[in-house]
Amino acid sequence: MTLTSQITLFLCAAVVMVPLFRRAGLGAILGYLCAGVLIGPWGLGLVTQVERILHFSELGVVLLLFVIGLELQPSRLWVLRRSVFGLGGAQVILSAVLIGGAALLLQVPPAAALVAGLGLALSSTALVLQMLAEKKQLTTRHGRDAFAILLFQDLAVIPLLALLPLLSGGALPDGAGVLKAVAVVAGVVLGGHWLLRPALRLVARSRAPEVFAAAALLVVLGTALLMQQVGLSMSLGAFLAGVLLADSEYRHELEATIEPFKGLLLGLFFIAVGMSANLGLLTRIPGTLAMLVLGLVLCKFAVLYVLGRLTGSSGAAARHLGVALAQGGEFAFVLFTLAAGSGVMARPLAETLVLVVTLSMAATPLLALLHERVVAPRLAPVRKREFDTIEPADDSRVIIAGFGRVGQIVGRALRLRKIPFTALEASPDQVDFVRRFGNQVFYGDASRLELLRAAHAERAELLVLAIDDVEASIRTAETVRRHFPRLTVLARARNRAHAYRLMDLGVQLIERETYHSSLKMARDALQVLGLPQPQAAATVDAFRRYDEQLLLRQHATHHDETQLIQSTREAMRELESLFEADSNEVERQRRQGVPD
Repeated sequence: MTLTSQITLFLCAAVVMVPLFRRAGLGAILGYLCAGVLIGPWGLGLVTQVERILHFSELGVVLLLFVIGLELQPSRLWVLRRSVFGLGGAQVILSAVLIGGAALLLQVPPAAALVAGLGLALSSTALVLQMLAEKKQLTTRHGRDAFAILLFQDLAVIPLLALLPLLSGGALPDGAGVLKAVAVVAGVVLGGHWLLRPALRLVARSRAPEVFAAAALLVVLGTALLMQQVGLSMSLGAFLAGVLLADSEYRHELEATIEPFKGLLLGLFFIAVGMSANLGLLTRIPGTLAMLVLGLVLCKFAVLYVLGRLTGSSGAAARHLGVALAQGGEFAFVLFTLAAGSGVMARPLAETLVLVVTLSMAATPLLALLHERVVAPRLAPVRKREFDTIEPADDSRVIIAGFGRVGQIVGRALRLRKIPFTALEASPDQVDFVRRFGNQVFYGDASRLELLRAAHAERAELLVLAIDDVEASIRTAETVRRHFPRLTVLARARNRAHAYRLMDLGVQLIERETYHSSLKMARDALQVLGLPQPQAAATVDAFRRYDEQLLLRQHATHHDETQLIQSTREAMRELESLFEADSNEVERQRRQGVPD
């Protein structure tokens, strides 16, 4: 099969499988893995040169580490040192001891048990970081801890590679090799600090995007290859290059340039992992494989959960950390292959462990989905908290339902004018947070009739309906309009549809939450583009008046989608004709010398 045919096949498999898996809620990574299984030697057999593809696709991991390095300023990296060496070191050592000990109990030779323990203690940098990025969890507590552990694991690759020759009867690396590695790292740090920015500045002045893209790839791959030449990890070199450029003015441009290459190569890496799985073992020893995968996942989960709790994480964060890092990592493919080649580990054992790692990687998105949708909701602490007893001030004239962003601003304005109010909030966490700043707010559901009566809604003059949740807002409006028809309601609407539902209930004072800020931004945009301030203000004011009239007109037909679409199109044409008429009038006055 030609290179073009292979590329077409990989793209086709990814385009078909990944959207299907994402639509099913299983994530893109599992889609790539299954695509690899489908087209690989144990599937349809369309691709056979798996090792070459796997080696090439590791560039995706290299680019991923570079992009992550760009997000980490050296100052932030220094802050993470305790997590990296403390938490990361403890995880690798404890996991290796437990897994290696279990291997010894299964009659695995000591040297092979040591390699198996250390290799399986490492997790998949590519899978975990991609999965956390997809779920937007990299900045959470478990996301930061996972990154610190993975960074230590990348550092641990260096001594692990040096350990294999010793276990196979070779000698320790000589002092010259160690000094050479240290010198290269120092050279990369100094060169990156003093030379990279001026070089990128010269490339940027050429104003050729393709040359800048080439320079970005050269920085990443050049640093990675330089590290590899002295026996260090390519991923570590790319990460170091990213950190050195994290404070530069080209950080965002570099990230945008590298991102497409990273995404494609990382997808190819997961496809290659799926293709490399020896599925023939699944038919011969399915029970053994299932027990090994389960044992690996449970062992690493237990270690990570305990370490997470000991370092101050909540139970939920520790569970997330354990689920995210419970699999084996891509470095195990390299380590076990080298161990088998040097005689440290029997080849059948190496093939079995490689498949265990692959299966654990494939199971991780499923385990994460199971944890998020089934386990976490069941283990989430249930706050059995009774609603507060409402004690409104005798002269309270206002009830604020919902004391979040909007409700708090209204309350602060009322407090400045010494106008007493009663604030109701349905989130106990929000109530506790707001009370820390001296605000008086009562925990309760404003849609409950007895709570409104306790707040003396019959004596109040105004209800400020600032609840964020649309359905809760509508329920509260229904209760108020039915039982307190004389109470004026000033409602916050999230969007046009929410406003229509409030209007259906007879609420007349409605403010769409992003409407006025959008109008101000439109006016500022017109001024930046050269329109005089009076004309910009007049244009936005004309649009505001017309849109408010349109809101009232469309309320009558908002249940009929066809009529709503038709009226919107007609309104746009009408508004354009009005602005065109205004423009013609302004031009006529300008010709006659009439000032604006």
